[in-house]
Amino acid sequence: MPVFQLDHRIAFPDPDFAEPDGLLAVGGDLSPARLLLAYSHGIFPWFNEGDPILWWSPDPRCVVLRGEEHIPRSTLRKLRRGDFEIRLDTAFEAVVRACAEAPRKGQAGTWITEAMAEAYLVLHRAGCAHSLEAWKGGELAGGIYGVSLGAAFFGESMFARVPDASKVAFAALCERAWSWGFHFIDAQVPTEHLARLGARLVPRDEFRARLQRAMEVPGRVGPWT
Repeated sequence: MPVFQLDHRIAFPDPDFAEPDGLLAVGGDLSPARLLLAYSHGIFPWFNEGDPILWWSPDPRCVVLRGEEHIPRSTLRKLRRGDFEIRLDTAFEAVVRACAEAPRKGQAGTWITEAMAEAYLVLHRAGCAHSLEAWKGGELAGGIYGVSLGAAFFGESMFARVPDASKVAFAALCERAWSWGFHFIDAQVPTEHLARLGARLVPRDEFRARLQRAMEVPGRVGPWT
């Protein structure tokens, strides 16, 4: 399969043309229009500092389906007791920066480059990217951020400075997402941590069918306050 070279046009090839590892295209830009088009077709950017922009549509796809999340009981107790204060969209940029700085097992650096951080901040200001934060003692303890389109939430990254803070934020995200009628949370690529939280793999064809149905639902554009 070829890897497609993008130009100035806001367009993508069919995700079915992706390489076996999921790589679909290279180039283009991180403009809001291109990012939103990508997500609506199950495509996302993922690249390292100094590399060209790479666009992916893996098969299979890692997702958390509605009601299939696995939240540890200890995490739920902390959420119910109010050990953490849950806030939405009050510190989006701080969450993105914290995710970029968080050490990752087996990774020497971060894929959340300055260009990526700025691009998602623009999406946040447009009401399409959101953060769900766990605060403790007035300090940002953990959180998760991603893109919301239709009835789908595309999770980008999470972090924790306090034990269980990211899991509490994830649990709170699930509660909000399902109560608002979201169909799934896209986790993109699998990790052991995501698997423990209930994420599972689905074939790309199934994911695209679920995504198409989710895109037919009016989204929650604007601040999540």
